[in-house]
Formats: sequence, C-alpha cells, structure tokens
Amino acid sequence: MPNVSNAPALRLTDIRKEFSGLVAIENCSLAIEAGEIVALVGDNGAGKSTLVKIIAGVHPPTAGTIEFAGKTVQPTTDANRNDVEVVYQDLALADQQPVYMNLFLGREKIKRPLGLLDRRGMIDEAQALVSQLDVRIPSVTATIRDLSGGQRQGVAIARAFHWAKRIVLLDEPTAALGVAETARVEEIIKTLRTQNLAILIISHSLDQVFRLADRICVLRRGSQVGIRRTAETDKNEIVSMITGLA
Repeated sequence: MPNVSNAPALRLTDIRKEFSGLVAIENCSLAIEAGEIVALVGDNGAGKSTLVKIIAGVHPPTAGTIEFAGKTVQPTTDANRNDVEVVYQDLALADQQPVYMNLFLGREKIKRPLGLLDRRGMIDEAQALVSQLDVRIPSVTATIRDLSGGQRQGVAIARAFHWAKRIVLLDEPTAALGVAETARVEEIIKTLRTQNLAILIISHSLDQVFRLADRICVLRRGSQVGIRRTAETDKNEIVSMITGLA
C-alpha cells in the first residue's frame, strides 16, 4: 500500500491522449501539493484544456496514471467522487437562477421527509460561503444575469471551492475581465490556497501567472517542455519554452 499521508493532492504520470490516432498530449507528468498553485501555460493548441479535461474525467487518458492523494483513480468514474472541481471558461452558470441555486446546482439541499427544496438552508450556506471568500455580490438571492463578469466568475469559483475536497482546476478564469475585476478574482484564488486546496490554473497572461503561481508547467504542441519554480525563472525563459525559440 502506498503511503498516502505525504502524497501530493494530484499526481499525473506519463499522461498520453490520442483522438482518432492524433496525439493531443504525450509524456506529461506533474504533481501538485495541497495549498499550491501551479500554472499551465502554452500557445493555443498546446493541450492545456485537454489535460484539464483528463484530470476532470471528461476524457480518459490513452495511457498513464492519475492519482488523487496517493490513490490511483479511473478519472471518468472517480473524479467527481474525489471532488475535483472545474471552473471552465463559460462558467457553466444558470443565468436565470439566483446565486444560491447556482452554488447548489445539481446538489440541492432537500427537506426530509417532504422532499421540498431547503431554500433557507441553501441561502444561509451560500451567504456564509461568499462571506468567507469575500465574493462581493449584492445578495445571494440576486439573479446571475444581473451580475458583472467578475461577480459571475467569483460565484463560479465559490461553487468549486464549496464542493472540492482536494483540487480546483481553473481554465482562463479572468480572460474576459477588466483590470479591477481581474484583481478581485485573483484575490479569491489566493484565498483558495489558504484552504489547503491544490489549484491548477490555465492562463495566457504571464503577468497573472507570475502573480499567482508557485510553479509553471509549460506545454508545447502536446508535449511537456518543462516545469519551473516561479521564483527561479522569468518571463523571457517561459516565453522561450512556449515558443521553442531559445
């Protein structure tokens, strides 16, 4: 039996993914500790989103292993059970529903034995959650469509935080936001680190990567080029790794 007590929250070993014979990811190995933020960077088509979907259980790897806290899993069946939560670029929020219903989407609290929605319980829990993460919204009863882009992103991250036990995956969490809203969302992401979650973030903004990440994993054309500690590298080296131009 492996010693799981000191194992990283997530470990990928020699991950490979093929689609109809085309290789999208190959030879990717990465470990992320609890309380650590790792950035996944690379040009369009480098394989970043594919790797996130493999970890989340959307796509099974063609080869390689995935471990959560030292336990090997079959991601298409075990990912949700191990509470890997993903914030995709489209956020997957229900625009016509209030914030509190989005936080419990598909996991609604039910009053027993009547089987009615426990709206008061969800509202109270949602309010405690947004207060804990300092997500600045008018109210947890506000409708999603009435919120700004940054507020919606905050709700999506709060939902991931609420249900994730070990790992949160963020796919371009601030791509469509302005400067002020980006700064607000980055503060929320930093709060996740203090809750001992492992965080993998995809970002095209190297400024953001260097503000948030402890380490940077670079992909190029589906291959892992290397991993660097943020404090021991600079933007020029990362750009060279991304482009393949020394």
